[in-house]
Amino acid sequence: MRRPAAERARRASGLLLTLLLLLGGGAESMAASHLQRFLKTLQPSEIVPTAERFGDPVGEPPVVPALRDGETIGQVFLNADFANAVGYSGKPIHIVVGLDPAGRVVGSKLVEHHEPIVLIGIPEHKITAVIDRYVGLDIPALARASQAEHELDIVSGATVTIMVIDDSILRSGIKVARRLGLGGLEPETERPAGPRMTLDMSEGEPLDWQTLLGDGSLRRLSLSLADINAAFEASGDLIAAQRPEEGAPEESFIALYAALVSIPPIGRSLLGDNEYRNLTNRLKPGQHAILLAGEGRYSFKGSGYVRGGIFDRFQMIQGDNSVRFRDKDHKRLGSIAAADAPDLPDVDLFRIPEMVEFDPTEPWRIELLVGRDTGPTDKAYLTFDLGYRPPDHFLIPVEAPAPSEAAENVGPLSDQPLWQRLWREKAWQVGTLGAALGVLTVIFFFQDWLVKRPRLTDGLRIAFLTFTLFGIGFYANAQLSVVNVMTFFNALITDFSWEYFLMEPLIFVLWFAVAGSLLFWGRGPFCGWLCPFGALQELLNRAAKLVRIPQVAVPWWLHERLWPLKYMIFLVLFGVSLYSLAWAEQLAEVEPFKTAIILKFIRDWPFVAFAVGLLIVGLFVERFYCRYLCPLGAALAIPGRLRTFEWLRRYRECGAPCQRCANECMVQAIHPEGHINPNECLYCLHCQTLYRDDRRCPVMIQKRLKRERRAALASDKPPTGAAALGGAIAARQVPSLPNSD
Repeated sequence: MRRPAAERARRASGLLLTLLLLLGGGAESMAASHLQRFLKTLQPSEIVPTAERFGDPVGEPPVVPALRDGETIGQVFLNADFANAVGYSGKPIHIVVGLDPAGRVVGSKLVEHHEPIVLIGIPEHKITAVIDRYVGLDIPALARASQAEHELDIVSGATVTIMVIDDSILRSGIKVARRLGLGGLEPETERPAGPRMTLDMSEGEPLDWQTLLGDGSLRRLSLSLADINAAFEASGDLIAAQRPEEGAPEESFIALYAALVSIPPIGRSLLGDNEYRNLTNRLKPGQHAILLAGEGRYSFKGSGYVRGGIFDRFQMIQGDNSVRFRDKDHKRLGSIAAADAPDLPDVDLFRIPEMVEFDPTEPWRIELLVGRDTGPTDKAYLTFDLGYRPPDHFLIPVEAPAPSEAAENVGPLSDQPLWQRLWREKAWQVGTLGAALGVLTVIFFFQDWLVKRPRLTDGLRIAFLTFTLFGIGFYANAQLSVVNVMTFFNALITDFSWEYFLMEPLIFVLWFAVAGSLLFWGRGPFCGWLCPFGALQELLNRAAKLVRIPQVAVPWWLHERLWPLKYMIFLVLFGVSLYSLAWAEQLAEVEPFKTAIILKFIRDWPFVAFAVGLLIVGLFVERFYCRYLCPLGAALAIPGRLRTFEWLRRYRECGAPCQRCANECMVQAIHPEGHINPNECLYCLHCQTLYRDDRRCPVMIQKRLKRERRAALASDKPPTGAAALGGAIAARQVPSLPNSD
């Protein structure tokens, strides 16, 4: 029975009011730092021993003084506010760090992370034990050294995570110490400014390999087996020293080459005109790229980018900033275009992310990580540096702008909040997703026209599901999760900040689209069209039907009793999240999304087996996981009850006696009595194509036969065949057909 329009409007108004209140409630906190949110969960003495309370935040990004008896005895900050702290998960590893007035680390605590290897493989206490060892580290001493080096404790299996933690603590600590002048460091604002330089971007003539090496356009690091063995012997690690690389001492371990190919003559020489033109088309204004090439026993690329999309054997460092490249910034090249260039096995192009502070006129270096096995699961690591400085003939001195003129200019990208930089970096992805959402909106608003064309409807659906799986899912990793729901409610009851949610542009856009769609269509638009794992299930099931894998129809009495399972799972997860969001995140592994979509099945075997098992069951029971187990679907179905429009049409005859739509619904969302359960409907529009089909829907068949009979009578020709028989049946069985349109 349909709800009265007034009741639907009242509920919709209530939902809109709730959304407006949420928007308004978060507006005031939009600029708040994550640091304040984390400090509410910590005691001051956990970060700065003997501290009694935290003071008011100072500066942007904020640094909070730690106070005792009203006196400042330390400074507290968040690593990710000052340095790149993004790990394998693609999200920052948040660590609260405390410095004393001398600039020494007096406390550090891991407060939030999403690293998959730690969540599901390595005990977190191993990571926290590494972080605890930073206490006593003299940050000013490291800053004054030509290279910030110290002994790095690597946890086997979490190399990238540990390196990101180490790098972010050191670099954020140096920036804070310099800003505040701790330990005698000179604040950055007071450092003398030398003559400013800019790059000469004129085309120039292509150069050969030896010329590039000779003038410093291309830099090289050469390490032989003897060099590597000597370095490990000098490291003091006896076990590593006793396991030397075998081979002739003069054999090449690695020859690594680096160049800044966004300088036109260098780029054209090494890449060739066509590849250089492709690069410049992909670079945004002010963005740069480097080329790395190598040969020898050791590859600078490693295999981390295959498993998790991140290059774990090297990073680029300039001053206090570091860049660890991901596969989305990488392009593999077949060879080097310069004349007389050697045939190198590894030739790779890397774009420096737009959000990174990078000055192409200043020196930078590639830090290469070399590991050596010291046990079944243990390794020793050393780093080697390949320095680079643009040749002087590519640099042009420029006059510094007058103070008033500089003040009028827009600040550099690095001065913008991180979330704004992320949105700029992913602008084209956001635009593509927005276009896809626009197409989906058109499909729904003009569904009455579309469903009259079943082949077009089905083709559009397959195309959109393919885009969802490969574009939104495998490429962009924009898979919504019940964790997002729990995090949102947790933020509402603690310290809500829109800035936290704006860090993931595609996730943010998808959630706003889902919130709007709940008013019109319920959970169907997301679950049926925008969920990558749902798309994977449906496409696999379609393939299964093509090869005639038998489909199992779940008996209605059992099907109806399995529906509540996903609501129970969601309520358990939601309840646990109110106590511990970290526990709830681990329990949320009931979702196979991370395994199948985010990590692309590169994970420990129990998680892969669980995800694959669900997909195998889905070959026989269409959308099995969506029907019975998905807590996110349950979370969306609850507010989806407030939708204000009924877009799916039904006849009075639906369910009594006709059961065709119910029998063909892929998720059995249509009750035997004929009405559609909006909590379970995935809005695939199949029932609507049947509703308009005068060859499959009995009601439409009767209407068509009546039209044919009337047309035959109007032409003074007696109806024959099917028209006559159908007209007789219609007249006898359905004497008065209601106006169901």
